[in-house]
Amino acid sequence: MDLNTITEVVRRPSDRPGADWRAGDAWLAGGTWLFSVEQPDLRRLVDLTALHWEPLVPGGTGLGIGATCTIRDLYAYEPPAEWRAGTLFATSCEAFLSSFKVWNTATVGGNICMSLPAGPMITLTVALEARYELWAPDGSVRILDALDFVTGNNENVLDPGEILRRIDIPAAALRKRTAHRRFSLTRLGRSTVFLIGTQSPGTDDLLLTVTAGTIRPVRFAFAAMPDARTLRESIDALPADVWFDDPNGTPDHRRHLTRHFAEEIRRELLAGGPV
Repeated sequence: MDLNTITEVVRRPSDRPGADWRAGDAWLAGGTWLFSVEQPDLRRLVDLTALHWEPLVPGGTGLGIGATCTIRDLYAYEPPAEWRAGTLFATSCEAFLSSFKVWNTATVGGNICMSLPAGPMITLTVALEARYELWAPDGSVRILDALDFVTGNNENVLDPGEILRRIDIPAAALRKRTAHRRFSLTRLGRSTVFLIGTQSPGTDDLLLTVTAGTIRPVRFAFAAMPDARTLRESIDALPADVWFDDPNGTPDHRRHLTRHFAEEIRRELLAGGPV
């Protein structure tokens, strides 16, 4: 879609692109959502791809993902064998269920910053205990747990002119065993619920991440594997207004699916393999 209110595109922003932030600005990375709907309040686009942020930076401490890393690049990445949770990269990319054209341009950071309940990059990074590096217009930097970034449907903690620069996934999380479940009303539909469970090597702990069915990510942490009743009661204790309601599922439907799939994940990790 043509954005007929745009009067300027900043093709070569400074290394601190928010320093010149003004009302009516928008960050441009993949642009797959930006150009899909009218944007009457926008006047200027700031092209982040010109900064050439490294898309994927593996190291001894884990994996760094540049915010402008494309879904295609993440999907193609082959993590080291010891990073057992690396299988979730492809799983989460496939949850987009979009065309190759979108995969080639859509970015990891863009999906996170859209902050929709069904954003699979949110699911991935929260489940793997990532931390986000945020840049403010004044040059300051803050580091935030991925769990605390999204606050509601299409809502997050970013201040005006603030930008997500990088996602850091710790090596300890990447070495964990994982199990996941996802449900959509149609084969190519948006996620109604998306759950990921992880377990540390040599332990019986459980970290369960619940997304898509809730307006923000929810994470349950158990030092030891809970029994079915304890897990169900933890899910039922969530406030009623946390459950998402849209044509893909009512709150009651999403709560029911979450209970069901959470128990499947619990059993799978308890048994050491798929149930």
